Amino acid sequence: MTMKHILYTLFIVFISTQLMSQSRYFDERYIFTQSYVQPVLVNPGAIGSTPYHTVFFGYRNTWAGFDGTPKTFTLSYDGPIANRLSLGAMVLSDTNGALETTKGQVGLSYSINSPENKVGFGLTGEIVQHSVDAGVLNQNIDVDDPTILSRFDGVNYFDVSFGVFGEYQEKFIYGLALPSLVSSLIDDNPDVEREQEFGYLLQLGYRHAMPQYDMTITPSIMVKDLMFVPLHVDINVLGEFLDDKLSGGITYTVGADERLGFLIGTRLNAFNFFYTYNVSRHEFQQYNNGSHEISVRLDIGRKDKVMMQEEEMMEKDIEQ
Repeated sequence: MTMKHILYTLFIVFISTQLMSQSRYFDERYIFTQSYVQPVLVNPGAIGSTPYHTVFFGYRNTWAGFDGTPKTFTLSYDGPIANRLSLGAMVLSDTNGALETTKGQVGLSYSINSPENKVGFGLTGEIVQHSVDAGVLNQNIDVDDPTILSRFDGVNYFDVSFGVFGEYQEKFIYGLALPSLVSSLIDDNPDVEREQEFGYLLQLGYRHAMPQYDMTITPSIMVKDLMFVPLHVDINVLGEFLDDKLSGGITYTVGADERLGFLIGTRLNAFNFFYTYNVSRHEFQQYNNGSHEISVRLDIGRKDKVMMQEEEMMEKDIEQ
């Protein structure tokens, strides 16, 4: 048996042990490393934070090249539906060894705008299912524990999350999310413990525009203290160039994991493409090829700077 297979067996045993100790595996918001580019993934208050509609698809392969490591698919939409009111929806599927998490989410946000400040207040209702892949039965481990066996049918929760996200003077970015603020076990199963840990995500950033170079630099920080996930902090720097047609970023994470990430992105009309690569300083890094995250975002109704300037000139001509 190779070292790779030994580590995978230990990974499965560790997961089985965790299953016997808790019914909520983790808060799935810790997965995303591009949330400083797409804050709506983690903060309900960011729903409708842009004046156009967005459709987002993301795929993340954590610890690529190692069997059974986490893979995550995400599909989301958000956009305005009425004056000050916006709608958001998201579907997530995550596999982590024998663990499977599926999430469906619908949310609304209400925005308050002034010349100085734009802020959104959002609520989401979420159905989260945690289950165990039946393939774990093929592993050479004891799965006679009734708690583990009950997970093959899945454990379902209904959560309510709240968030605030805003921009002050189009420079200062701030956000606070309270995920799973209300959580209720849907299943009437006396064998399932109803543990609950309250968490939060705090985001702060500053957008520094340099119009003479047609670029914007945005340093930011995101503090994540989530359910059954140790505290960790993302320190980000995002650069956007040529009317946001090119972007690049660096993220350094400290806390639960210590990793370095690089982001590159491009925009072609309404389509935005982002790729992130992460490497960890933990010893396990030598057994995998790092983490890869790819996303595509469609901005429906987005106007670039040239179009906005032309419209402003037309409005001035009409007024005259």
